[in-house]
Amino acid sequence: MNDRLAAVLAALIALALIASGLASFDRTTWWMEVVPVILALPVLIATHRRFPLTPLLYWVIAIHALVLIAGGAWSYARVPLGFWLQHALELSRNPYDKIGHFMQGLTPALLAAEVLRRGDYLKAPRMTAFLAVCVAMTVSACYELVEWGAALILGQGADEFLGTQGDPWDTQSDMLMALLGASFAMLCLRRLHDRQLAKAS
Repeated sequence: MNDRLAAVLAALIALALIASGLASFDRTTWWMEVVPVILALPVLIATHRRFPLTPLLYWVIAIHALVLIAGGAWSYARVPLGFWLQHALELSRNPYDKIGHFMQGLTPALLAAEVLRRGDYLKAPRMTAFLAVCVAMTVSACYELVEWGAALILGQGADEFLGTQGDPWDTQSDMLMALLGASFAMLCLRRLHDRQLAKAS
């Protein structure tokens, strides 16, 4: 079942990646946004037999990949879903990048928890959850450093990649969304994740 799910999701992500690349708003922005997908997809394919992930984690990774791909295709400030949310919630800016940062917390936290649990590195569930959130926040902080580096190197050319839309607190709110995503993973998805891990062991 996991093999079939992994194959279907990998094919879906690959097709979305190709389609977004062909119709991207800005090719440089597309590359910068989708490089995590391009790096992760071959790794997941290469390791899915030796270290198959839970169905929940495969789904979360696929959703995260599609969020990144859409951000690459349109640029985060122009994704149509974001405009719909901006209008529906009466926001001052397109909030789509906050979905990306929420997933940037959720996915690494769930992945870290799975590796820690399956590797039998920790026995205490609370410590596992704490360290998983710490891993997610480290990923978020590193990504913000990458964005800062891109801004220094590319100057105005990094505007679409950064997606700040003039918000001086964008970095802080991005990290808050990652914290919320990681916390959601540990608080709301833990029982489902535990059941799937129990079946896998």
